[in-house]
Amino acid sequence: MERDDNQLGSFLRSRRERIDPASVGIVDNSRRRVKGLRREELALLAGLSPSYYTRIEQGRDRRPSVEILRALARVLRLDDTERSYLWSLAVPSLDSAENDGVPARTVRPGVLQLLERWADLPAFIVGPSRDVLAGTALAARVNPAWSPGHNIVEFTFLDPRAYTVYPDWDEITLQAVAGLRATAAARRGELDGFVAGMRKRSETFRVLWDSHDVYEGTMGEKRLHVDGIGVLRLKFETFALSGPEGHVMYVYFPQAGSRDDEALRSLARGPGQGPKSIRATDQSRA
Repeated sequence: MERDDNQLGSFLRSRRERIDPASVGIVDNSRRRVKGLRREELALLAGLSPSYYTRIEQGRDRRPSVEILRALARVLRLDDTERSYLWSLAVPSLDSAENDGVPARTVRPGVLQLLERWADLPAFIVGPSRDVLAGTALAARVNPAWSPGHNIVEFTFLDPRAYTVYPDWDEITLQAVAGLRATAAARRGELDGFVAGMRKRSETFRVLWDSHDVYEGTMGEKRLHVDGIGVLRLKFETFALSGPEGHVMYVYFPQAGSRDDEALRSLARGPGQGPKSIRATDQSRA
């Protein structure tokens, strides 16, 4: 199990284990007992002494210089998201250090009014641990996980309905955990309890979390199965709301004029709550 106080070392180890030695010019005909690069091989490729790199990976040096981080990122072939995650582990922000660990669930009135303007689209707001705090009625019709009071990560891994709602469940789980890891790094300590709970409740979550993958899902496309409609293909954009709460608004939308567009319009015209109704969590909930 990953030690919570050495996430930097755990991440570096996971990244070096995925590098094929031959791809970086290392020829070794002996039987290797480790996956990927050895510590000393990574150190030499990055221009570091093996003993110093070992100190970093073992957590005995928590603040390597920017030059060292850049060298390690180059050798480990980190993408932009992984580089940002590496920086957040080695150079935590003052904001995250000052976070009191208590998630704020109150959504500003102005943001709720903005949601009303998007009532003909599935739109909702989540907190850092992916609790749904507010959303349009249409969002709940498309996906039960997008209803206020639900947690998207818990739904994905613990609710049997998720296998039906997400035709690409395997891909969704990868993105969910990797995205949560990126948020956890940016908000140090705040999500520790939630992550620990999910590791105990879901073996799939535990395995994915321990893989140390990182993902910033600011935009994209998902397939969702909706009862009575079939599979919808919806694009999405995310909007980080200013303030210390870490709230993010998700807005899903179809390709204009597509079959998905008409299906979503039909769903909005369906029975029950009208498309202009809005739902929000009990703002007083702790």
